[in-house]
Amino acid sequence: MEDIEDTRYEAVRSRDARFDGTFFFAVTTTGIYCRPSCPAVTPKRHNVRFHPTAAAAQQAGFRACRRCRPDTTPGSAEWNVRADAVARAMRLIADGVVDREGVAGLAGRLGYSARQIQRQLTAEVGAGPVALARAQRAHTARVLLRTTSLPITEVAFAAGFASVRQFNDTIRAIYAATPTDLRAAPPAGRRPATPARPRPTAPGRGTRTPSTDGTGIPSAGIPLRLAHRGPHQSTALFDVLDAEAVPGVEELSGPRGRRTYRRTLRLPYGTGIAEVDERPGTGARRRTGLAPGRPGDHPGGWLDARLHLTDPRDLTTAVQRLRRLLDLDADPYAVDERLGADERLAPLVAARPGLRSPGAADPEEFAIRALAGPSEAARLVHVYGKTLDVPHGTLTHLFPEPAALADADTGGSLRALATALADGAVRLDVGADRDEAEAALLALPGMDPRTVAEIRTRALGDPDVAPPDTPLPDAWRPWRSYALRHLAPATRSTRSTG
Repeated sequence: MEDIEDTRYEAVRSRDARFDGTFFFAVTTTGIYCRPSCPAVTPKRHNVRFHPTAAAAQQAGFRACRRCRPDTTPGSAEWNVRADAVARAMRLIADGVVDREGVAGLAGRLGYSARQIQRQLTAEVGAGPVALARAQRAHTARVLLRTTSLPITEVAFAAGFASVRQFNDTIRAIYAATPTDLRAAPPAGRRPATPARPRPTAPGRGTRTPSTDGTGIPSAGIPLRLAHRGPHQSTALFDVLDAEAVPGVEELSGPRGRRTYRRTLRLPYGTGIAEVDERPGTGARRRTGLAPGRPGDHPGGWLDARLHLTDPRDLTTAVQRLRRLLDLDADPYAVDERLGADERLAPLVAARPGLRSPGAADPEEFAIRALAGPSEAARLVHVYGKTLDVPHGTLTHLFPEPAALADADTGGSLRALATALADGAVRLDVGADRDEAEAALLALPGMDPRTVAEIRTRALGDPDVAPPDTPLPDAWRPWRSYALRHLAPATRSTRSTG
């Protein structure tokens, strides 16, 4: 443990952004916790305490640094890679399950008792489900305070707090400020490159937008900066989204390299429209004194996004769905280090460092689309999709729910999948057990192993999937899904010239 903490302190001393979100450090003399890359003067080693999550630091009595804003860091990649109960719980909490269903609902989804979940989370991440959800509610509240004109009372309930008093006490404890102070604070951070768009902000970094549609939400949407660590090959990822886009549900506009991706979202409390801008070549590369042998490192950056929500309570869930779709919580350093050591993959990794493995904004939707194919998916939207009350450009529909397709005029295999998703025989939510979901999918009529592998990669976010009849070396584990993304362009080129 002492060796691990010494390594972490070196990361703090080096202000190494690669570790933002992986751990947090707190300073006993100031009562403040920070991200490793905080620009403040490095504290003395004996005054530093390390915590695995922001919630653990908050539970220990520390408040968030106003300079580095540690609660806005990318999420830990560990929870997306791992498939055990703690990782599944962390994904469900991030999706807002505790706020919607309570700790009992979280435990029920995982097949454990509430006491078991409390014990496992506390032992590993330093905080239980209530504390983790509390930290997330505070983060959501700051976004709403800084980017909307919602009355403070409505912000409290929209963020998931049970009472205004609980809201006020939490904000004071975490940010050492009142909600009114947070709203009035001057903006911080860098301006985006394109001034014509509404000013995007990291959660908690913006100013209120005066133009609203009467709900307190800016008519231009809630602006966000979706943070990521390391390089992010957004152009390659947007190419995938462009190739897969279903009319009426998704659209891409603008020239390649400066595209905007838009899509509709079905959310727990209402509907939403998400917009994300392509941002190739973010930031400059740099070297640090930590982890010798690694190549020069990209300090990370963000993708500009906007959310149009019918109910602000859906903010947390919508953000998490975008992060999974865009693979923003990945650790590109770990992926590139492993794959770049392979002779076959090394030039591909060097050409596109930080290549991501896209996920899915709606796992059930993706499973149906993977089985149906593009043409049939477009037909399903036109015939069975729910029409938006107000179209948003070419976005006119929500993708049909599985229940709407269970008795629809579709093929037998598609109807079987929709029925299994609707009645819960197949679970693809962020807390689903990947092996159990794969077995349930393979048991359905007409479901082939290659389609199931695609669903496991994208809908379930598994970073280590090898499709059937595609031998991949064990040396690429646990990043075989990423290896296939590197190989995909070469494969298409070979087929087109063959």
